[in-house]
Amino acid sequence: MTLLLLTGLALTGVAFVFVLRSLSLARVRQRETLAQIGAYGFRAPAQTVPTSRDVRDLVHTVASAAGGRLLARIGGRRERRLRQQLDAAGLYRTSVAAFLGYRVLAAAAPAIGIPLVVGANGAQGARTIFGVVWLTSLGWFVPVLLVRRRAQLRLQQVDREVPELVDLLVTTVEAGVAFAAGVQLAARSIRGPLGDELRLVLQEQSLGLTPEEALRNLAGRVESPALRAFTQALIQGESLGVSIGKVLRDLAVDMRKRRRQAAEERAQKTPTKILFPLVTLILPAMFIVTLAPVLVRVVQFFGEH
Repeated sequence: MTLLLLTGLALTGVAFVFVLRSLSLARVRQRETLAQIGAYGFRAPAQTVPTSRDVRDLVHTVASAAGGRLLARIGGRRERRLRQQLDAAGLYRTSVAAFLGYRVLAAAAPAIGIPLVVGANGAQGARTIFGVVWLTSLGWFVPVLLVRRRAQLRLQQVDREVPELVDLLVTTVEAGVAFAAGVQLAARSIRGPLGDELRLVLQEQSLGLTPEEALRNLAGRVESPALRAFTQALIQGESLGVSIGKVLRDLAVDMRKRRRQAAEERAQKTPTKILFPLVTLILPAMFIVTLAPVLVRVVQFFGEH
């Protein structure tokens, strides 16, 4: 019972955090709009900063400080791996120190708060210790799992959007538009992770990187086979002097073949995936519906005799 109560409290806290985040989205967009207006020389009158913003800044400061201390003790290899995971999830503005700090806070909150709450009632015991250990473990490992899950979903979305990007670039290049201008048009048209990555590529080029370096950085940030094939084809075509239009046409054909093969692979995996719900859910229900009346009649027959 205590474990269920602790789980309910944890889920209630998570729901409360999501509610606060949803309420703050409007203010975030308002601040972004005011920042854009301020960039053109127009300043809005000073506004009172809400208390929730102060609390978030305080929590972020504490998390960054705690994560910085922990980051100084781990190796650079671990830090680079965490940075790659955050980049794969699209969390470019989240530092490794802040991420580690939030993990520390999520693990320390149940380890400190639950004994204080339960100890005030004088009901400490083995269940309390088990609940503290369980929630502390969740607080430490769940953020990593969420980041990996977000990176996986983001990677799948990029894989789905790359063929559309190639077709769009083929259309623009064959229409006489330069490749750089075609990339800009694609960055404006495509939404989602791939559009964000294209806009980042354009931003890197505006900061002085060559197109080849920007494409290599793109392939390093997103470990997508389709996007890697796209960047490698463009880099090789540029280095060998091949026409961009021909490279893109060949790449579009290859992308269609890959998409067809991926669809066939998913279709072939369907019978295997359906075995689990069939064995665990459908067949037992069928046996209960078909055999239960017979078993009841047999029991009644032998009970009368």
